[in-house]
This record gives sequence, structure tokens and C-alpha cells, in this order.
Amino acid sequence: MTQYETVSTEAGDARIAWYEGAEGPERATGTKPWAVLALGHGAGGGIEARDLQALAAALPARGVTVALVEQPWRVAGKKVAPAPKTLDTGWRGLWPALARPGLPVIAGGRSAGARVACRTGRDLGALAVLALSFPLHPPGRPERSRADELLGSGLPTLVVQGGNDPFGRPAEFPEGPYRLVEIPYGDHGLALPKRAPLGPDEAMALLADGVAEWILSLR
Repeated sequence: MTQYETVSTEAGDARIAWYEGAEGPERATGTKPWAVLALGHGAGGGIEARDLQALAAALPARGVTVALVEQPWRVAGKKVAPAPKTLDTGWRGLWPALARPGLPVIAGGRSAGARVACRTGRDLGALAVLALSFPLHPPGRPERSRADELLGSGLPTLVVQGGNDPFGRPAEFPEGPYRLVEIPYGDHGLALPKRAPLGPDEAMALLADGVAEWILSLR
């Protein structure tokens, strides 16, 4: 059952949707989860994003509690995300609630949320960083690279990137101390064109399996 928690931050009230995890077939016995995966949304949408929902559905059965985080600007009903500094302030302010279960916390998010996780994860004591659809550069502007944020996370990092993401295709990413899982044909929202030889369910299965395998490697 999903539980919701409102958390006050200096940037306003944030909201966490908790999907509690437990170990595989032992889930029904009340076995405790061993990690929390905290995921923020992007600047163009909320926690209803397909990849965030796919991970919230798949990972609890694998022993990982998933916390989907709505940033204060989204909770307040605003349509435009604030500056990165304000996003970081909101994330930092709700971190104590994410860490309260006493489990290792993996900081993550999609697009702008991935940037927040990369910028703040190490200082907050995160175990690792999960970057979904990392916006390596604005579309058509590869010279405005944000690779320094990704490479500077200072933590074990996994990037999950669509093969046709205009914000940075997998081949554009520089070498560095991170792993990358490609979702073939996926765009920035990991949606697939109709001509793609795999369907949406297969793409989300690739996502869930790749993230689960990486998280287990951190244990």
C-alpha cells in the first residue's frame, strides 16, 4: 500500500509517496527492506512518469523501498520548475525523512531530478546515484555539456538513457566512473516510436532489471 508523507523544507512543502519493499517471496512475512531508492521527477512532469512508476512497481518485491518525491514547486501547483539551487534546497530539506528508516539511501531522479541527485548525493551521505534520462546537454546544444555534474557525483552511479534522447544519446556520454544502461529507441521520457522492435512493457522491464541488478551490486 502506498503511503504519502508531506515534508516541510525551506523551499516549501514536498511530498513523498512511499512504496515499502521486502525481500522477494518473504515479502508477505513482513521482512524488512534493506535499502531506499529516492527518486525525484523532472522539470516537465511529476512522479507519474513511466520510468518512476515502473521502478516503484518492480523494486519493492526485490527488497528495495521506493520513495517518489514531489518537489515543493510541483506540490504548490506551479508549472515551471525553479532554479537548480532551489531544487537542491528542497531535496536537502526532505533528506532526513528519506533517511529516517535507517537504511542506506540511493539518491536518484529523472532529468532535472537526476542532476539534483548528482549535485547533492555525496554531501547528504547517499549510497549511490541513479540518473534516469540525464540531460547531458540541451537539445541541439552539445557544447553546453553538464557532464561535470555527472562525473563529479563522487558516488557509484548508474545512468539509464534512451537511445534517441535529444538531451544526450548514450554515445555522446564521456568515459567515466559510472555504468550506463541504454533503453533502445527511447526518447527523453523513454517512450518508443511505433516502429521500434520492442514495446513499452519490454522497455520498462529492461529498465527495472538493469536498475535492480545494479542496486544488488551495491549491497
